[in-house]
Amino acid sequence: MPRVVREFVQTHNFAKAFAIQKGILSDYMDDIAKYAEGAEKTKARACFLSIPRHLAKDYKKFRYSLVEPKATYRKYGGSLMWLYDAGIINFCYNLSEPALPLAGNAKSDVFKVYMRDTGLLVAMLDEGIAEDIIDGNLGIYKGAIYENIIADIFAKNGKKLYYFEKNSKVEMDFFIRYQKTATAVEVKSAGKATSKSMTSMIQNYGIMHGIRLTAGNVAGNDMVENLPLYMAMFL
Repeated sequence: MPRVVREFVQTHNFAKAFAIQKGILSDYMDDIAKYAEGAEKTKARACFLSIPRHLAKDYKKFRYSLVEPKATYRKYGGSLMWLYDAGIINFCYNLSEPALPLAGNAKSDVFKVYMRDTGLLVAMLDEGIAEDIIDGNLGIYKGAIYENIIADIFAKNGKKLYYFEKNSKVEMDFFIRYQKTATAVEVKSAGKATSKSMTSMIQNYGIMHGIRLTAGNVAGNDMVENLPLYMAMFL
């Protein structure tokens, strides 16, 4: 958010920037109350507040049961779409097969939900946790924050968001069309440059090209490239 960035650039004070983020979140709640109709007010708010809990999981698939026990798409699907139409969230759809065309292989009822602004995601967390993250101690949200950043970069560059997960055994964070191929994109919050998921994609699913976004420098080979996280904007 420009206001948040401007405040920090001018003051170098995280607390003041954080206060603006909290104010924006409050405005979101006010907008939900003002513009959502009838029962959608409560349901959209519940979906919105559940996003950090979803992203804290190892497998980040959106589950209506985390919004409300025994909840279903029929009850909450429209509320999620309201948040999307309001410009608050992005959907990332699971692929039935990690192959082109990505849109044709997407499962419309299996997806992850990311915030369109990662700073606001952090501001949604408990105050102590948000302070820890600012200090560099990301805890269980480490993977979620890095993934959310990359999802936001891809979405702002006009890419539809897709991932691949099968039987809770293998998961690839994102799939994009890159150099005319279905390309696996893995987001590594640590400097580790190898993973079972990327190896499985290549050995078991015929993926010919993978990109691993890490905190390190450019490395890798023709099959798997290691790129700094910021280079996601150029993919």
